[in-house]
Amino acid sequence: MLLAGESGEAPVTPCCSENGDQKKNLKEKSDINIAALVENEQVCEGTDNSDLPSCVSAFIEKEVGNDLKSLKKLDKLIEQMTESKMQLEEQVLTVSSEIPKRIHSALKKAEESKQFLNQFLEQETHLFSSINSHLLTAQPWMEDLGAMINQIEEIERHLAYLKWISQIEELSDNIQQYLMTNNVPEAASTLVSMAGLDIKLQESSCTHLLGFMRATVKFWHKILKDKLTSDFEEILAQLHWPFITPPQSQTVGISRPASAPEIYINLETLFCQLLKLQTSDELFTEPKQLPEKYSLPASPSVILPIQIMLTPLQKRFRYHFRGNRQTNVISKPEWYLAQVLLWIGNHTQFLDEKIQPILDKVGSLVNARLEFSRGLMMLILEKLAADIPCLLYDDSLFCHLVDEVLLFERELHSVHGYPSTFANCMHILSEETCFQRWLTVERKFALQKMDSMLSSEAAWISQYKDITDVDEMKVPDCAETFMTLLLVITDRYKNLPTASRKLQFLELQKDLVDDFRIRLTQVMKEETRASLGFRYCAILNAVNYISTVLADWADNVFFLQLQQAALEVFAENNTLSKLQLGQLASMESSVFDDMINLLERLKHDMLTRQVDHVFREVKDAAKLYKKERWLSLPSQSEQAVMSLSSSACPLLLTLRDRLLQLEQQLCFSLFKVFWQMLVEKLDIYIYQEIILANHFNEGGAAQLHFDMTRNLFPLFSHYCKRPENYFKHVKEACILLNLNVGSALLLRDVLQSASGQPPATAALNEVGIYKLAQQDVEILLNLRTNWPNTGK
Repeated sequence: MLLAGESGEAPVTPCCSENGDQKKNLKEKSDINIAALVENEQVCEGTDNSDLPSCVSAFIEKEVGNDLKSLKKLDKLIEQMTESKMQLEEQVLTVSSEIPKRIHSALKKAEESKQFLNQFLEQETHLFSSINSHLLTAQPWMEDLGAMINQIEEIERHLAYLKWISQIEELSDNIQQYLMTNNVPEAASTLVSMAGLDIKLQESSCTHLLGFMRATVKFWHKILKDKLTSDFEEILAQLHWPFITPPQSQTVGISRPASAPEIYINLETLFCQLLKLQTSDELFTEPKQLPEKYSLPASPSVILPIQIMLTPLQKRFRYHFRGNRQTNVISKPEWYLAQVLLWIGNHTQFLDEKIQPILDKVGSLVNARLEFSRGLMMLILEKLAADIPCLLYDDSLFCHLVDEVLLFERELHSVHGYPSTFANCMHILSEETCFQRWLTVERKFALQKMDSMLSSEAAWISQYKDITDVDEMKVPDCAETFMTLLLVITDRYKNLPTASRKLQFLELQKDLVDDFRIRLTQVMKEETRASLGFRYCAILNAVNYISTVLADWADNVFFLQLQQAALEVFAENNTLSKLQLGQLASMESSVFDDMINLLERLKHDMLTRQVDHVFREVKDAAKLYKKERWLSLPSQSEQAVMSLSSSACPLLLTLRDRLLQLEQQLCFSLFKVFWQMLVEKLDIYIYQEIILANHFNEGGAAQLHFDMTRNLFPLFSHYCKRPENYFKHVKEACILLNLNVGSALLLRDVLQSASGQPPATAALNEVGIYKLAQQDVEILLNLRTNWPNTGK
């Protein structure tokens, strides 16, 4: 467009005609030119009008350039720009014609919306005034209607109140009529309905109605309970209840009266009727509760018929074990504990065979025997709560009480199936003051026991020393007694109701283990000069045994549960690092890890001392062997039979004697560690002090090989299949020293030509060298004196 305007000429056709190919090329390039034009226009749009000529010039320069043949493009460019101009004009006209229409339409819609809004505002004003007028007119009506509604609601409440009273009176009259006609079952059922209404009314604010309901229920409950209790006790008396003697000697169990079936029918009837009174009985009878400090688990009241059956036994218990009776001796808790166990045992058969079927028949989930035991257990708990404060500071009496209670608990749970989730004696012993005293007494007596076991004459002698199969660990009596003590302590506290109490006992056990370890260390230090003596070995066996048992306990379910409980406590108190908590949580560590680590360290120190002692003796015995003239010994062909070097005899005899001695005194696992540690030192010693310190002719190398492989190594063949594998330095040195000359020359050449390369390693492996480094092999080869004379 601009080009045409500037030139002042109309577009002209080309002066020369183009053939078909040229037209096709021009058509293909037109799109490229348009794109270039648009690009140039976009560039020009960003410039001022003063820069327009330069922009046009740049466009011409870009499209035409210095090539005159490019002028052929001008006609096509002019046409394209003309078309672009027309398109742009059309777009401008279209937009300019549509925008006013849209603006007009929007203004029109805005006017319409404004009119609608004004109409709505007028309607709102009219409605507001109408509503206010209506409210003012209806206000008196509303006040009158509200008053009437209040009156109706008041009347309805009065009516409901009267209905409740009528219902209560109706139920009360029904109970009275049933009792007059001696229809006790229906009376009991009606009382159950009345008790249900009482429970429903508990949320009501009608205190007088509640009081009336409660008084009525209580009145009839007392009458029915007294009547049924009297009849039930009469039936029990006919059955000779309670059974004071064992089941085998009970009259009812041996010779039943002729009226026995009728008695049991009446028993079932009265039991069911009393069971119906359970709901109303719970409204008036609160179960006996011990102080909160004992933290007894919540439990419902014992069912009413079982309560009545327990009454004569409760009277007997209070008569014999309270007050100034001769049977109430504070130092004899086993009397009342044994009595309760006897009563439970005497009545178990009757409860299982006669009472439990009745409960099953009425659909009750109650277990008669456990309910009976639970009632008797409350007598024990009350007695313990009263007696313990009186003997808390008498160690012997308190310890005796705890022992008897634990025996009672064990029999109660194991023989009579009493659940640990029910209230039991362990809750009383877990009370803070009593529990701390228990811990103190437990620690005191454990320490006394430790003193006595360590001072015993048989402290370091195994009880099973004459029984080989049993005495594998060679455990001294003091260690076995100590671990038995820990096991007994575990049995004593494992039934405590809370994990926190168990963890406190666990800490006591760990303290005792640490104390015993310190005592063993003290005794060990006294025996240091005789580190191969019987007592020193016994101490080492004791340390190993305790460590092994604790490691086994760490996998016990009970201690794993304690570990989880300890993890929760540590996490709450932030007493351990995240790493330690992670190890506990992942079971990588255990609750005994600290103790095991200390014991393992002590065991290692003691073993090291023994190994050092034997090694010193072996070194002293090997002095002559070190001075052997390895350079001048006759070759194997010059000897009829190879024999042990005379200078090696003291060394091998000393080694043999000490191995036999310690094999008898140490347990198998300890002795295995001992000889392996000794062999490791012995291997290095012979290699460095004997082999590397000498030169060997053919006879010397053969003699060394014979001494080692036929005499030293077999000493350890009783303890492993291939003892030479533990003497790797010595074994490989003997191989190198005894290689035939040709192989030795070849090996030396390979090592010198391929230092540090794979061929050198392969060559060493081929002759059986795996442990020694290449430099060590070269040194050993240089110790040989039987090299051939090469003339160098």
